[in-house]
Amino acid sequence: MDKRTRLEKAFGLELPDRPPILGGWLASPEHIWNLTGCSEDEYWSDPFEWGLRAERVLGSDGVINVFVPVARGAYRCVDHNVLDERARYSVEDVLAEIEALPEPEEIEAGFDLEAEYAGFAAELRARQAQCGDILWCPADWSMIPQSLWYAKYGYESALTALALYPERYRKLIRVSAVRGRQRALLRARAMGEGIHPRAILTGEDICTQRGPMVSPEFLRREYFPLLEYVLEPVLQMGAKVVWHCDGDYRPLLGDVLACGIGGLQGFQRECGMDLEWIVDLRTRDGDPLLIFGPLSVTTTLPHGTPGEVRAEVHKAMDLCRDKASLVFFTSNTITPDVPLENIRTYWRTVLESRW
Repeated sequence: MDKRTRLEKAFGLELPDRPPILGGWLASPEHIWNLTGCSEDEYWSDPFEWGLRAERVLGSDGVINVFVPVARGAYRCVDHNVLDERARYSVEDVLAEIEALPEPEEIEAGFDLEAEYAGFAAELRARQAQCGDILWCPADWSMIPQSLWYAKYGYESALTALALYPERYRKLIRVSAVRGRQRALLRARAMGEGIHPRAILTGEDICTQRGPMVSPEFLRREYFPLLEYVLEPVLQMGAKVVWHCDGDYRPLLGDVLACGIGGLQGFQRECGMDLEWIVDLRTRDGDPLLIFGPLSVTTTLPHGTPGEVRAEVHKAMDLCRDKASLVFFTSNTITPDVPLENIRTYWRTVLESRW
């Protein structure tokens, strides 16, 4: 079975010859150098291409992206410049930017679907051509409303503005919802034309290891109805929207699934997000979940033995069998503390598995 067919089977809740494996979150340049044999200078001349070659060496069926660190010598997607930019915002700055935003109706009126789609489709085709037989399955973190906005304004200013001025803050969420739906319209059209997979990874980090950062009642009132509105175009195309679940997401899983989410990804066991009970959940239509996971980048991969990595792969297959559609993926980015031997073992074990 070829890679595309294997993933399409799993996305459609059918059983392929073996569980597919998604890559794209290999966040250690050193691992990529070792896997591909490239030099540091060669890597930095085209980090996307060399990251993609590493996925090919490992044997990935698809990639949700190719992780590129923010700068040479780094392995993260943020650095002190990003953090300093967030720190400069005060609550007053947040409110001023909210006031300066166009109204959601203006954003809707100014959207040129044909012009936007031309560029979007061209980029999809170009990336797939670059990926070759590996399926390009791009995640889209902007295809949803943004509820907390700490990624731009920092935690203190963003959450203080939300707490003190919820009526004004609502505009941020509504504006992001309009823009998210526009992205959903682009993806839905691309699915209809057969150039976009019918599964998308998205989500927002709303929870810490102790639960939601803000009141679930606020999210149910202001956020989840807009999430459902945003997802409508891709859900009408039969897509599975897979939700990224960092932290303890248990208090919100019912709300997320009620919005039409068809799959989950993340699963920090240390936060109670255990695959044992997650596989029994169902979508709002009663379908099994599409699981992207569950290899942990906080426990098994960095600290386990190769034997424990193999056991985790086999356990995930046993748990999902006849209950959920499994696509192997990691809980988050694979950082330099993960031994390369464990990475190779993880991929090799999946590739050698059969249902």
